[in-house]
Amino acid sequence: MNTTSIGLNKEMSKNLAVSLNGLLANFQVYYQNLRGLHWNIEGKSFFELHVKYEEFYTDSQIKIDMIAERILTLGGTPLHTFEEYSKLSKVAVGKNITAGVDGVQLVVSSLTELLLLERGILNESAEANDEGTNAMMSDFIAEQEKTMWMLNAWLN
Repeated sequence: MNTTSIGLNKEMSKNLAVSLNGLLANFQVYYQNLRGLHWNIEGKSFFELHVKYEEFYTDSQIKIDMIAERILTLGGTPLHTFEEYSKLSKVAVGKNITAGVDGVQLVVSSLTELLLLERGILNESAEANDEGTNAMMSDFIAEQEKTMWMLNAWLN
Protein backbone atom coordinates (compact mmCIF):
# COMPACT_ATOMS: atom_id res chain seq x y z
CA MET A 1 0.00 0.00 0.00
CA ASN A 2 1.42 3.35 -1.06
CA THR A 3 -0.72 5.51 1.24
CA THR A 4 -0.56 6.41 4.92
CA SER A 5 -3.30 5.59 7.42
CA ILE A 6 -4.81 9.03 6.71
CA GLY A 7 -4.91 8.36 2.97
CA LEU A 8 -1.93 10.41 1.79
CA ASN A 9 0.90 9.31 -0.44
CA LYS A 10 3.65 7.91 1.81
CA GLU A 11 6.57 9.52 -0.01
CA MET A 12 4.87 12.92 -0.14
CA SER A 13 3.99 12.65 3.55
CA LYS A 14 7.60 11.80 4.37
CA ASN A 15 8.80 14.85 2.42
CA LEU A 16 6.23 17.07 4.12
CA ALA A 17 7.39 15.85 7.53
CA VAL A 18 10.96 16.86 6.59
CA SER A 19 9.77 20.32 5.51
CA LEU A 20 7.70 20.71 8.66
CA ASN A 21 10.75 19.77 10.75
CA GLY A 22 12.58 22.65 9.06
CA LEU A 23 9.72 24.94 10.01
CA LEU A 24 9.77 23.53 13.55
CA ALA A 25 13.47 24.31 13.88
CA ASN A 26 12.93 27.88 12.70
CA PHE A 27 9.99 28.37 15.04
CA GLN A 28 12.07 27.13 17.98
CA VAL A 29 14.77 29.72 17.28
CA TYR A 30 12.09 32.39 16.77
CA TYR A 31 10.51 31.39 20.10
CA GLN A 32 13.85 31.64 21.95
CA ASN A 33 14.47 35.03 20.36
CA LEU A 34 11.09 36.23 21.59
CA ARG A 35 11.85 35.04 25.13
CA GLY A 36 15.13 36.95 25.07
CA LEU A 37 13.46 40.07 23.69
CA HIS A 38 10.77 39.85 26.37
CA TRP A 39 13.32 39.53 29.16
CA ASN A 40 15.77 42.15 27.94
CA ILE A 41 13.69 44.97 26.45
CA GLU A 42 14.57 48.42 27.79
CA GLY A 43 13.54 51.97 27.05
CA LYS A 44 10.38 53.97 26.44
CA SER A 45 8.64 51.08 24.65
CA PHE A 46 9.28 48.65 27.52
CA PHE A 47 5.69 48.24 28.70
CA GLU A 48 4.27 47.98 25.19
CA LEU A 49 6.86 45.55 23.80
CA HIS A 50 7.28 43.45 26.95
CA VAL A 51 3.61 42.49 26.70
CA LYS A 52 3.69 42.11 22.90
CA TYR A 53 6.72 39.78 22.97
CA GLU A 54 4.97 37.62 25.56
CA GLU A 55 1.92 37.46 23.31
CA PHE A 56 4.15 36.42 20.39
CA TYR A 57 6.07 33.73 22.28
CA THR A 58 2.89 32.27 23.76
CA ASP A 59 1.43 32.04 20.25
CA SER A 60 4.67 30.53 18.94
CA GLN A 61 4.64 27.89 21.67
CA ILE A 62 1.17 26.80 20.50
CA LYS A 63 2.29 26.73 16.85
CA ILE A 64 5.39 24.70 17.73
CA ASP A 65 3.17 22.06 19.31
CA MET A 66 0.83 22.08 16.30
CA ILE A 67 3.76 21.62 13.90
CA ALA A 68 5.22 18.75 15.94
CA GLU A 69 1.85 17.01 16.14
CA ARG A 70 1.34 17.39 12.39
CA ILE A 71 4.74 15.80 11.79
CA LEU A 72 3.63 12.87 13.95
CA THR A 73 0.30 12.68 12.10
CA LEU A 74 2.22 12.37 8.83
CA GLY A 75 4.29 9.52 10.28
CA GLY A 76 7.45 11.52 10.98
CA THR A 77 9.39 12.28 14.13
CA PRO A 78 9.63 15.89 15.30
CA LEU A 79 13.12 17.22 15.87
CA HIS A 80 13.73 18.02 19.51
CA THR A 81 17.32 19.10 20.11
CA PHE A 82 18.87 22.54 19.93
CA GLU A 83 21.67 21.04 17.84
CA GLU A 84 19.16 20.04 15.16
CA TYR A 85 17.37 23.38 15.37
CA SER A 86 20.62 25.31 14.96
CA LYS A 87 21.62 23.31 11.89
CA LEU A 88 18.31 23.83 10.11
CA SER A 89 17.23 27.30 11.16
CA LYS A 90 17.38 30.25 8.81
CA VAL A 91 15.98 32.58 11.46
CA ALA A 92 18.78 34.75 12.83
CA VAL A 93 19.64 34.33 16.48
CA GLY A 94 19.12 37.55 18.42
CA LYS A 95 21.55 38.08 21.27
CA ASN A 96 21.48 40.84 23.89
CA ILE A 97 18.94 42.96 22.04
CA THR A 98 17.53 45.62 24.36
CA ALA A 99 16.36 48.39 22.00
CA GLY A 100 12.75 48.34 20.84
CA VAL A 101 13.46 49.04 17.17
CA ASP A 102 16.16 46.37 17.00
CA GLY A 103 13.86 43.82 18.60
CA VAL A 104 10.94 44.56 16.32
CA GLN A 105 13.25 44.40 13.29
CA LEU A 106 14.39 40.94 14.44
CA VAL A 107 10.77 39.82 14.73
CA VAL A 108 10.03 41.16 11.23
CA SER A 109 13.06 39.43 9.69
CA SER A 110 12.16 36.19 11.53
CA LEU A 111 8.57 36.31 10.30
CA THR A 112 9.84 36.91 6.77
CA GLU A 113 11.81 33.64 6.97
CA LEU A 114 8.87 31.77 8.51
CA LEU A 115 6.50 33.03 5.81
CA LEU A 116 8.84 31.86 3.06
CA LEU A 117 9.01 28.39 4.59
CA GLU A 118 5.26 28.25 5.18
CA ARG A 119 4.46 29.25 1.60
CA GLY A 120 6.75 26.48 0.36
CA ILE A 121 5.02 23.97 2.62
CA LEU A 122 1.63 25.29 1.50
CA ASN A 123 2.54 24.50 -2.12
CA GLU A 124 3.98 21.12 -1.16
CA SER A 125 0.91 20.17 0.89
CA ALA A 126 -1.42 21.24 -1.94
CA GLU A 127 0.44 18.91 -4.32
CA ALA A 128 0.13 16.09 -1.78
CA ASN A 129 -3.60 16.74 -1.31
CA ASP A 130 -2.82 17.22 2.41
CA GLU A 131 -5.61 19.49 3.56
CA GLY A 132 -4.56 19.26 7.23
CA THR A 133 -1.11 20.73 6.63
CA ASN A 134 -2.48 23.09 3.99
CA ALA A 135 -5.06 24.57 6.37
CA MET A 136 -2.50 24.97 9.14
CA MET A 137 -0.06 26.79 6.86
CA SER A 138 -2.83 28.97 5.45
CA ASP A 139 -3.88 29.99 8.97
CA PHE A 140 -0.29 30.70 10.02
CA ILE A 141 0.35 32.80 6.91
CA ALA A 142 -2.79 34.92 7.26
CA GLU A 143 -2.05 35.68 10.91
CA GLN A 144 1.63 36.45 10.33
CA GLU A 145 0.93 38.71 7.36
CA LYS A 146 -1.29 40.84 9.59
CA THR A 147 1.38 40.87 12.29
CA MET A 148 3.97 41.98 9.72
CA TRP A 149 1.72 44.85 8.65
CA MET A 150 1.33 45.98 12.26
CA LEU A 151 5.02 45.68 13.09
CA ASN A 152 6.04 47.56 9.95
CA ALA A 153 3.52 50.28 10.86
CA TRP A 154 5.12 50.47 14.32
CA LEU A 155 8.59 50.79 12.76
CA ASN A 156 7.52 53.67 10.45
